[in-house]
Amino acid sequence: MTRGLGLVLSTGAAAFALGAAQPPSGFAEVQPGLWEISGVPGVRAPLHQCIADVAVLARFEHRSNSCSAKLLRDAGSSTEIDYCYGSADFCPSSVDVSTPRSLRIRPNGLSGAVPFNYVVQAPRIDKYPKSARPTRH
Repeated sequence: MTRGLGLVLSTGAAAFALGAAQPPSGFAEVQPGLWEISGVPGVRAPLHQCIADVAVLARFEHRSNSCSAKLLRDAGSSTEIDYCYGSADFCPSSVDVSTPRSLRIRPNGLSGAVPFNYVVQAPRIDKYPKSARPTRH
């Protein structure tokens, strides 16, 4: 199960910094764990990533960068968030929660002055493997 295990994402409560606001209601039932992420441009096989805070999936394109976020729409199972990364990069993302174990993420925007627009499917496939527990930073 650890074949293709990508980087361990653990961003804690700061991952979804919308000021002092709570994460969108659609994320309430979604649990951390091992997620299989497919549809990533330029990547053939699905990524397997341990994710401590599933809200980080909403900013998949810029997941390693710090950013500011603005909640545009919180309609239960469908959420739209606008992320800004300095003056040049931005990423409005839509996240649809099909079930608490299945997400569809549609990031689009600019990354390094290059436009992007794609769809990522992310089912939660397991709890954290014992060998891959995320660490808090």
